[in-house]
Amino acid sequence: MNRYTAMLAATLLLSTSAVTVSQAATPMRCSHQLPPAHHIAIVVDKWAAEVEKLSEGELDVQVFGADSLVKANDNILSVAKGDIECAFSLNFQWGKTLPIMNVTVGPYTMSSIEAWKKWPTSEAAAFLEEKLAEKGVKNIAWMFQTNTSVFTSKGKALVTPDDFKGIKMRGIGPAFDRGLTAMGATTAAMPGSEVYQALATGVIDAAITDVAAAYSRKYFEVQDHMTVVPVLAAYLHGYVNPAWHEGLSDKSKAALKQAGEAASQWALEASIQAAADAPKQLEEKGVKVHIATDAENEAFKAAMQPAFAEGFAEETGEDGKVLLGLIEKIQ
Repeated sequence: MNRYTAMLAATLLLSTSAVTVSQAATPMRCSHQLPPAHHIAIVVDKWAAEVEKLSEGELDVQVFGADSLVKANDNILSVAKGDIECAFSLNFQWGKTLPIMNVTVGPYTMSSIEAWKKWPTSEAAAFLEEKLAEKGVKNIAWMFQTNTSVFTSKGKALVTPDDFKGIKMRGIGPAFDRGLTAMGATTAAMPGSEVYQALATGVIDAAITDVAAAYSRKYFEVQDHMTVVPVLAAYLHGYVNPAWHEGLSDKSKAALKQAGEAASQWALEASIQAAADAPKQLEEKGVKVHIATDAENEAFKAAMQPAFAEGFAEETGEDGKVLLGLIEKIQ
């Protein structure tokens, strides 16, 4: 090979490498806390495939579930700082950072499936998206997870407010936990991935969780009584780093928007099915499942709602009032 041929070959090699780099898919690392079997984790995987398809390979969506990339409590900051591109969090994980995200966990506040069908395109959702942007993340997907929860316990079912006196249980956030405290419980904050171990070792006596999560996280191995209650509604939402999003092509941005809209519907369908299946699945594992009666739900509501309302008002101020008004429009 003469000098000219060698130079030409090197030039062609560099040119080919540049083309390959320019055509490489943009990595999109997405962290979430849910175990692989959870119905919403499955929806997230389906969403990821849809994003890749709609972006025609421009985005390489890499999903890391079960706290395998970033711990649940660190997801929001990691995305805001740009350490990772994307994450999914449960609404109550915003805690005191953005307490209006907890509006749906108000006891018996938003348990209507019809309202959730309207949620992704509602003024209420748009209002929250603006607030999320102010906190440094861009929302890309709303995934309804549950309007059916369980109070889990061992040895005795929790069916009246008095049953909560003296027990220590997993809480989900300051405002909601006020309702548990009002019934006499002591609460401990922890992500869902840590609850099983805490129950198994006696760090806590009881928990509240999505009825389907009680099954997918195998709470039936450490708790033998579960009371099914429509006490709160929870959602997982997906968000990305705004600067990273701004650098995407119009095609990739459109792919994220379209896939997010589709995933909202998939999540609703999957959650309805999971809520229907889970009580029987838990019973098959030996759990004594009790479906709370109307009277029992009214007693829980009377005990918990005033305490939540007081805490939510203190935490959210005028924004909370505005958001509650917007939610009224879709009830």
